[in-house]
Parts: sequence; structure tokens; C-alpha cells
Amino acid sequence: MSKGTTIKEALARFEEKTGQKASESKEVRLYMQIPPIEKMDASLSTLTACEKLALSTNAIEKIANLNGLKNLKILSLARNNIKSLNGLEAVADTLEELWFSYNLVEKLKGIQVLKKLKVLYLSNNQVKDVAELNKLGELPMLEELVFVGNPLEEKHSQEGTKEAYKNHVKGKMLKLKKLDGEPILRDEVDED
Repeated sequence: MSKGTTIKEALARFEEKTGQKASESKEVRLYMQIPPIEKMDASLSTLTACEKLALSTNAIEKIANLNGLKNLKILSLARNNIKSLNGLEAVADTLEELWFSYNLVEKLKGIQVLKKLKVLYLSNNQVKDVAELNKLGELPMLEELVFVGNPLEEKHSQEGTKEAYKNHVKGKMLKLKKLDGEPILRDEVDED
């Protein structure tokens, strides 16, 4: 079996393809590497200017080495093999969007550090427990959530309790404007 692409190798490919220095780029795209990236290694810390980092469609198992990314606003880690949200602390003060669909996350421990998070794409993960969904209520800026395809959401769709699910989410996440692609309508009373 071949060894995965390292971040260093992926950054070299990015520079070759774009003609830009990765360390100076605001947007760095390292998605769909062949062979796929397996580890978020220390080379990521060179991306000090990066505001949007795309690492989706790889074989990453764990979030790591985000310390140098002081300007990161958008992190795309969709379509990987990540089981935990630990490792996001380094970007807690800047991250506004986390694209995390199609991973293996069951527990949302670690998400509450993202106090500026506005957009969370978390579809097609493994979240089963409503207590995990409640953790998203600790995100004061969250405006958009995509949660379809998680066992918890699917259960409510099959049981015909979709409205109860939506109302529960709406009650926990007071700033939420969009759930699963649909606008959230609130009564005047909700706003108070």
C-alpha cells in the first residue's frame, strides 16, 4: 500500500500549480490529493496568511497542527475519516465556518471553543444523541447548520417528528437562521 501525501508535498504541489507561495496565500486548497493526505502535520503552521484551508476528500483521521493559522476563517475537512473535533482550540478565536460533512464524528466535544463559528456543515456524520446536538447551543454566533444524514436527524425524519426536531434545534440555537438548507422562521415572541 502506498504512503499518503504529506502536507509538505501537497503544499509544494499547490505552489507549483498556482505559482503562489503557500505561506502568503489567503486560500490554500489541498483537497483530493492522490494518494490522500493522512495526517495534518506541522507543515500547516507555515500557512500564517491563510483564511480558507481546504483539506476535504483525503484520509485524515485527526485534527492537528493548526497553531500557526492565526487568520483562519474557513476550514474544510469534509469527506475524511475524522472521529473527533478535538484540535480546533488553536483556531477558536478566528474560525467562522467549519465544513465537516461526511466524517465519522459521534460526539461534538470540542466544538464549544469556536465562539465565532457562524456556519457548521455537519451532515452525514454519526451523531445519535440529542445531548450532542445541544452542545451546539453553546455556539453564540451559529447562524447556519446542516445536520441531515446523522442518525439523530434521520430518526426524526422517519418517525415523522421532523417539526419537533426543528423546534428543538431552534430553541437551543437562538441565532440560527438556516437549518439543513431551509430558513428558520421565528415568531416575534421567540426574539425576546
